[in-house]
Amino acid sequence: MKKIVLLFLAVAVTLSVVGCAPKAVTPKIGVAIYKFDDTFMSYVRNQIQAAAEGKIELSVQDSQYDQPRQNDQVDQFLAEGCTALAINMVDPSAVSVIIDKCKAKNVPLVLFNREPVAADMAVWDKVYYVGAKAQQSGTYQGEIAADYWKSHPEADLNKDGIMQYVMLMGDPSNTDAKYRTEYSIKAVEAAGIKTQKLAEDTAMWDRVKGQEKMAAFLTANAGKIEMVFGNNDDMALGAIEALKAAGYFTNGKYMPVVGVDATAPALDALAQGTLLGTVLNDAVRQGQATFDLAYALATGKEAKTDVAPLADADGNVDPAGKYIWVPYVKVTKDNYKDFVK
Repeated sequence: MKKIVLLFLAVAVTLSVVGCAPKAVTPKIGVAIYKFDDTFMSYVRNQIQAAAEGKIELSVQDSQYDQPRQNDQVDQFLAEGCTALAINMVDPSAVSVIIDKCKAKNVPLVLFNREPVAADMAVWDKVYYVGAKAQQSGTYQGEIAADYWKSHPEADLNKDGIMQYVMLMGDPSNTDAKYRTEYSIKAVEAAGIKTQKLAEDTAMWDRVKGQEKMAAFLTANAGKIEMVFGNNDDMALGAIEALKAAGYFTNGKYMPVVGVDATAPALDALAQGTLLGTVLNDAVRQGQATFDLAYALATGKEAKTDVAPLADADGNVDPAGKYIWVPYVKVTKDNYKDFVK
C-alpha cells in the first residue's frame, strides 16, 4: 500500500511539472494597413504578404481609415500572441497609444509609410520606422515641374514669369503631405522660378476627392492655373479627370500635372501624355524592408544585423538604428517604361 501511495505521488508530481511547463511561443506578425483601398498601400501590403509566404504567420487587417478601429486591432494582435507588429498608421499623431500598448507587452513595433514625429519614436527602443523621405519626393516633384517650365515657355499662360499653381494635399496630419507640399515649391523656387499659389486643399489621398477639388479650382481660377501638384498619384489622376472634363488634353490644350508614387495607373497616364511626371515611392522595397525588419524582431533576431542596413535616403547609416529609408526616383516620359511591370 505504501508503495502504491508513493507511486501515485510520483505520477502526480510529474504531471504537475509537465502541466506547468511553459508553452513554446510561435512567431507571428500582426499587420494593420490604414485602408486597403489606397492604391499604393495595396502594393506594399501585397509585398509584405508575398515575403511572408512559407516563413511566418501573418494577421493582416484593414483599419478602414479609422484610428479607434486600428487601436482595437492592435489589442487583438497582442491578445493573439503576435511577437511583432507592423502598423501603417491611420493617424501618425496618435501613435503614442499604440506604442504604449506594445511597450506594455514588450512586443516590438515596426511603423511604416506614415512617419510619426521623432519625439514619439524616441520613447521606446523597440519601435522602428520604414519609409521614404517625404522631403525628397517633394523636391523631385518640384524639379520635374521646374524642368518643364523652363523648356516650355508656353506654360507661362499670362507671360508674367511666375508659375501660378494649385496644390492637392493628402491628409493634413500626415508628414508626407506636409513635406511634399512644402518641398515641391521650394524646389521650383530654388530653380529660380517665382511661384504663386492660386489654391490649395486636401483631397485626403483620394482620387474622387482629387477630381472634385480640381473641378472647384478650375471654376474659381478659370484660365489662370499653370501647374498642378498632387501629393500622390491618386489625387493627381483625379485632377486629370477634372481637366479632361474641362476640355484639356485634346486639341493641343494641356495642363502639366505632377504626382507621387508611380502607381500602375500613373504610369499609364504618363504613356498617354496626361501626367507630366511622378516620383517612384518604391512599394516593393518598402514592403520587403518592413517584412524583413518585423520578421527579424518577431523571431528574436537583432534588427541591426539581420536586415538591410538602417540607412537614410543618402546612404548614411542611422546612428539610432531605428529608421530604414527607401530612396525615391523621378519618373517622367523619358524613363517610365523602366518601371512598368
